[in-house]
Amino acid sequence: MPENKDRPQYPNQPVNPKPYSVVEFDGSKLQRYRPMDYGHNKYRDNLFHGSFSLQLKVQTALHVSTGVVVMGKDVGSKVPLIKTMQTSQDKLTIPGSSLKGALRSIFEALTNSPLGVITGKYKSKMPVRLLPSKGEDLNPASLLFGAMSWQGLVHFKDAVGTSPGTQVGFMPSMYSPQPDKRVAYFINGLAVGRKFYYHAVAAVSGGDRGVPVQQVGKNYSFKTSIQFRNLSEAHLGALLISLGQDPDYPFAIKLGAGKPVGFGTVVVEVTHLECRDNLKSRYQSYRSDQSHKLEGEALRKRMEVAMQAAHQTQLVNKRALESLARILQWPTDREALRGNY
Repeated sequence: MPENKDRPQYPNQPVNPKPYSVVEFDGSKLQRYRPMDYGHNKYRDNLFHGSFSLQLKVQTALHVSTGVVVMGKDVGSKVPLIKTMQTSQDKLTIPGSSLKGALRSIFEALTNSPLGVITGKYKSKMPVRLLPSKGEDLNPASLLFGAMSWQGLVHFKDAVGTSPGTQVGFMPSMYSPQPDKRVAYFINGLAVGRKFYYHAVAAVSGGDRGVPVQQVGKNYSFKTSIQFRNLSEAHLGALLISLGQDPDYPFAIKLGAGKPVGFGTVVVEVTHLECRDNLKSRYQSYRSDQSHKLEGEALRKRMEVAMQAAHQTQLVNKRALESLARILQWPTDREALRGNY
């Protein structure tokens, strides 16, 4: 990625509006948790354990880079060099860590949790209450997704494409953000919120001057699952809301590279849910109990109960949810930006 000093300057070209907005930090009291109450040493009877099965439906061009550049002929293209995506048995995959990172940023915003990572340069500009926590003092996001010396309670599998094949696209050159030159990032020297990019009806193509990338287009889909253990009803609901499942506040998520120019819009569908609050009964019979595997209307009702708990306990901040749903609204009629912004 070019350095900021290499960003081209076009003094006579009008500057476009920003393709992003922020969910403002909230001053409400943080919820704190003790690791011993949710520990990894056992499955607790008063908490929930299980997994979601997800289908990720791609809405605009998607590229999640491996960081590896290969010869075009190695992936069946005439383009000399191409930035690749991860593959498994001729099918494209999205690393579980990519989905985890995107989901964590949303979950942090909705629950007013401290930031997971802050660079040293901007640490002094962050509210003290939002500095990353350690394993002995957990907040909602670090409890579920992990912190220093704490493994977390949710685990993400790689998302695997549902069909073989790929295509080559050309992504416009991206430049690193310049927060020091953007007044809206800070007020009185402190950061104002968490940055999220808007969706666009279609991604911008860089033409033959763009960066050649291995990508998938609209209507491609991936399948994956999220495993969880020792979650409360409210935490389960907050996780579902973060996936865009609240019917009152639906949204799509952003994955991969090229977010400013419309890449990476993905709609998440929860297809199955297996959820238990007592695992002992699972091993007390030779018969396979399917009653805890939910789909269709039973799944919808179960998710509704969990999401309602997240709202009632105020684990999910309504103001943050409204703001995030506005930014990540899908479908949208917003056009992706071209040129400087």
